[in-house]
Amino acid sequence: MTGRAEFASWLEGTNDLTSRFVGSAGIADLVNVAGGLPDASLFPSERLAEIAAQAIRDRPEVALGYAPTGGLPELREAIAARYRARGVNVGASNVLVTASGTQALDLVGKVLIEPGRRIACDFPTYAGAMDAFRPREPRYQDMDLSRPDRLAGAMARADLVYMIPNFSNPTGKLVDLPTRRALVEAAHETDTWLIEDDPYGALYYDGPALPGLLELSAEGCDAPYDGPVIHMGSLSKQLVPGLRVGWVIAAPDLIAKLVSAKQATDLCSNALSQLLTLAALEEGMIEEMHPKAIALYRERRTALAEAMERHISDWFDWEIPVGGMFIWARAKDPSLDVDRLVDAGVERGVLVGPGNVFDPLGLSGPALRLNFTLNDAEKLDRGMARLALALRDIAAGARMPEATAAE
Repeated sequence: MTGRAEFASWLEGTNDLTSRFVGSAGIADLVNVAGGLPDASLFPSERLAEIAAQAIRDRPEVALGYAPTGGLPELREAIAARYRARGVNVGASNVLVTASGTQALDLVGKVLIEPGRRIACDFPTYAGAMDAFRPREPRYQDMDLSRPDRLAGAMARADLVYMIPNFSNPTGKLVDLPTRRALVEAAHETDTWLIEDDPYGALYYDGPALPGLLELSAEGCDAPYDGPVIHMGSLSKQLVPGLRVGWVIAAPDLIAKLVSAKQATDLCSNALSQLLTLAALEEGMIEEMHPKAIALYRERRTALAEAMERHISDWFDWEIPVGGMFIWARAKDPSLDVDRLVDAGVERGVLVGPGNVFDPLGLSGPALRLNFTLNDAEKLDRGMARLALALRDIAAGARMPEATAAE
């Protein structure tokens, strides 16, 4: 046999959402409301620079060397301590440090997914998770959270359940406490792995925080955690995304398998980033940033909702989320071509997230994911005005509901 081997077949199914982001990055004056990006003005840049310099000077063998595959022991313990403070009996053996939440998803896919295994999700769901799982060639089923009494039956038909209970990406949905309890009870009853992906759990703007699935699963248990919940955390939305530090908290036997998979993936995560993360945790940097982030993002959530009402309310419906980073805008016209709208939006100077990449089963109809955390009120208004112009451009060439939009 001669010739180059063909590219792996799973690549044919990847979405083009990320490539659209990257390809549009150089467009002048583009208003990006597509990505889930934090505001860089919140980053504690100077302090992190000081910590990095000191770590390199004082601990070069650690900061610039190879780290243990599972993560620096002191960081694993520091992460475990934060969860023990929330009532979850975990130690370092329950914790794996990863290179971001995305690697956590990839490693779980390597360890738990074989071709044809079934993953249950609350669709629409995070496109990045489906990208991470795609090389394993799973099948998907919708997990209907509106019927908590049927969750155990749905889980019994699945090999793995993937959930973002806190302000889901893309919808901003918050799973209520009774449904959380039902999910955890069903996972324990069926002994099904239940992923709790929680990058947005700190971003509550209204009302008290609800207990997470891991906390509910560990409730009333004094023994070290060995349950079915696989909790994934990250600093990308709480501190800075560039450190690429995340973690998995799960039963020790699963963590051991994930460590083996990670060894074959990257050997170890960046040690300097881990030292920066450890210092941030020890100094309370996250707690210091938190009220500033909440105040800023709450204000911008309101600004985006008001801009949407001014400019695109004739075309879309939405609910204002109580936390997170996104508003999920559902098209009133079921025939709206969101891919065409994304292209028309870029031509008008606004980049939006097409809803179809989050909904491969086609359950929700045409929709857009709109981010409010990156841009100030003026840019959000400009972006929605431009989106209205793009909608009118499409309406001029196809039969769609006409609307008057501020220009």
